[in-house]
Amino acid sequence: MKPLLAEIERLSPVEQYGTVAAVRGLMVELEGPLTSLSLGSRVVVPGARDVPVPCEVVGFRENRALAMPFAAIEGLRMGAPAKFDSAEPIMHPSPAWLGRVVNAMGEPIDGKGPIAQGGMPYALKGTPLPAHDRARVGERIDLGVRALNAFATTCRGQRMGIFAGSGVGKSVLLSMLARYSSADVSVIGLIGERGREVQEFIEDDLGEEGLARSVVVVATSDESALMRRQAAYLTMTLSEYFRDHGLDALCLMDSLTRFATAQREIGLSGGEPPTTRGYTPTVFSELPRLLERAGPGRVGSGSITGLFTVLVEGDDHNEPVADAVRSILDGHIVMERAIAERGRYPAINVLKSVSRTMPHCQSDEEFALVRRARELMSAHTDMEELIRIGAYRRGADPLVDEAIRLMPDFDAFLSQSKGEATPLADGFGMLDGILNTAQPPEAADVEMEDGHAGQ
Repeated sequence: MKPLLAEIERLSPVEQYGTVAAVRGLMVELEGPLTSLSLGSRVVVPGARDVPVPCEVVGFRENRALAMPFAAIEGLRMGAPAKFDSAEPIMHPSPAWLGRVVNAMGEPIDGKGPIAQGGMPYALKGTPLPAHDRARVGERIDLGVRALNAFATTCRGQRMGIFAGSGVGKSVLLSMLARYSSADVSVIGLIGERGREVQEFIEDDLGEEGLARSVVVVATSDESALMRRQAAYLTMTLSEYFRDHGLDALCLMDSLTRFATAQREIGLSGGEPPTTRGYTPTVFSELPRLLERAGPGRVGSGSITGLFTVLVEGDDHNEPVADAVRSILDGHIVMERAIAERGRYPAINVLKSVSRTMPHCQSDEEFALVRRARELMSAHTDMEELIRIGAYRRGADPLVDEAIRLMPDFDAFLSQSKGEATPLADGFGMLDGILNTAQPPEAADVEMEDGHAGQ
């Protein structure tokens, strides 16, 4: 039997092929033994100069399979052979992925050579843990950014959204979180990022210290919709690997909006009807499937603390993707252009930011400090226009008087450079110092007479 078994092992596996029947835009229509294909199956077609181009089956129409390419399909010929490659790809993460930069296929793009693979297989489109198998969110996590630590305190396994327009400082905030958080590892997904900004983010913002305990997954804006979508899946898959090995992973994704845009392109190409603002129904079904993969693991395992940026179109925080994401996550952090234009970074509006684990994750003393600070900042915001034009007179409202006196200190507290880290306890200590430091009466009189308070 041994010679027979050896001969069987030398036999080549059966390969199945179809043919290219049509190309409509970015959609490749295939004919052949389609019963061996399923949604998510991989197909390889020859592109320019017969370079293999991987495709993914995204649908079926009549007697044809609809596939989208991961790369350019220039040079594809009618009737070209299409090799039915495999079902959904499997990744084999390992600790060797830390400190590396990879593309959506898991291939290294940092010039440091191949990455050692692990033994346990992980599906790219993993399913979220059942609700009854999950642990509760853990203790609070130190993010290193005092505005978030105090006003949007986050717990291990919590999922937060960072909502902002373009150019408001999302990427710098993400780099601060990756460098200064108390998480064991960081998995950073740059989805649809500008190509020139990738190296700037890795070298200038993240730095060697941040990269050493991070994995960076990159799919730039010029890559196909499938690559951008798969980069988000890979980011979550790597986070699940570290979670399953007992580590607290910080999953940072920039941005969910580009993931939704990629899914919209795929859905429209496959014939889905457009709904709100052109987004297809699968966009709003894929978002929770992706986001629910983050969170606490099983009891005794690690966790995935997720912070996902949402690029709000035209600074409209109620556009469809932002509204859908906000309903799924455990809180939201709002960054505003007006604050950035005043030169205060990170440009976080703490009055509009909410963490749904508060106040249970704070002590009574800490919550009292945050509540008092919010009350004063809200009073100043309500009267801000009158204060700026000099129409407000001291003594009209004691709460507003105190808010005017403390606003410069609040602005200094909320402002933080990207090279500065503030531990969780120190942030509350600084806030306590602001609220419980009395000012001499004569100093207050001078401040109000100058007419510059609160500006």
